[in-house]
Order: sequence, then C-alpha cells, then structure tokens
Amino acid sequence: MANLSTMLLTLPIILLSLTVHEYAHAATANALGDPTPRWEGRLTLNPLAHLDLFGTLALIITRRFGWAKPVPINPSYFKNWRNGMAMVGVAGPLSNIALAFLFTLPYRLGVRVPYYLDFLLYYAIIINLGLASFNLIPIPPLDGSRLLLVFLKGRNLYIYRQLEQYGHFILLLLIFTGATSTIMLPIMRFLSFLISGRRLF
Repeated sequence: MANLSTMLLTLPIILLSLTVHEYAHAATANALGDPTPRWEGRLTLNPLAHLDLFGTLALIITRRFGWAKPVPINPSYFKNWRNGMAMVGVAGPLSNIALAFLFTLPYRLGVRVPYYLDFLLYYAIIINLGLASFNLIPIPPLDGSRLLLVFLKGRNLYIYRQLEQYGHFILLLLIFTGATSTIMLPIMRFLSFLISGRRLF
C-alpha cells in the first residue's frame, strides 16, 4: 500500500518531468530552425502529446528511468547538423537537471518544510536526476547518443551508424541486467552534489 501511495503521489512529478524533457527537445529544435516538432504538435507542455505508456509506467515503477515518445527532428534544417543534434539531445537532460535544482532550493535556502513536502521534493530530485542520467547514456535512442555525433567522424561514425539499429536491444539488456543503475548512480550522485552542494542520497 505504501508503495502504491508513493506511485500515486509522485505521478504528477513524473508527468511534469517527462513533459518538460520532451518540450525542451522540441523547443530547442524549433529555435534552431527545425519546424518539425511544431508541425507534429510536440511544441507544447500538454503531457498527452508526449507520453509513452510503457515508458511512463517504467518511470512510475522504478522512479529512476523511463521515456516518452521521441520528438521528431529533421537535422537538414540545422546549419550544422552535428551541433544541432547535440544541442537538441542535451536539452532534455539539462531541463531535468534544472528542475532538480529548483526542487533543491528549499534545502539550499534552509527552509523547513512539512514531512510530506520533503518526501515529494526528495523524489522530485531523484526522478529528474534519474531521467537526466539515464538519457545521457550514449546508446541510441537515448540523448547521449546525439552528443556522440559531435565527436564521431569517418569510419567511427559509420560503425556507430551500423550499431544504431541494435541500440534498443543493447539498452534492454543493460536494463534487465541492472547495468543501467551501475552507470547512472555515479552520475546522479555527481549531479546531486553539483546542484545542492551536498550528497542527497
């Protein structure tokens, strides 16, 4: 029952976090000259435009990783497709780090909050840092894979493009073996220290 209560209480935070993440992708692509997200109805803060059922359920259950529907991007609109894709990719995780920072403000300011609000703030930070860390893993279709495009050229880029089609399988393997948690935890701890000045977990 307690676990079910936690899921219900954190649901609004999960919806907010996923929505802001996807909106950040769409808004960045639109700002760089790609109208595709706007044409596809993704330049909105309406959660219904972004949510993926299984990705949302994964985040509700794990409170660490999940996903929404990918924002359609056409890199041919960017002046520099590598930099454009990297900027669009990093916008999602950065939006979650920014949300996590906002949720740490009561702690940074020394504000005493009621227990239930402290509970929600803690999970809001965990959820957003988890989303940011998960998406920074450089495996397609995660955002970290777009950052790699800045550095890969020639044969390395070709090999990476060939591996992209297996990205989902590699990612599922990492999730089911627990390797994602091993990768994410140091990133989450570093980010928590960065935004709060202390380790939160």
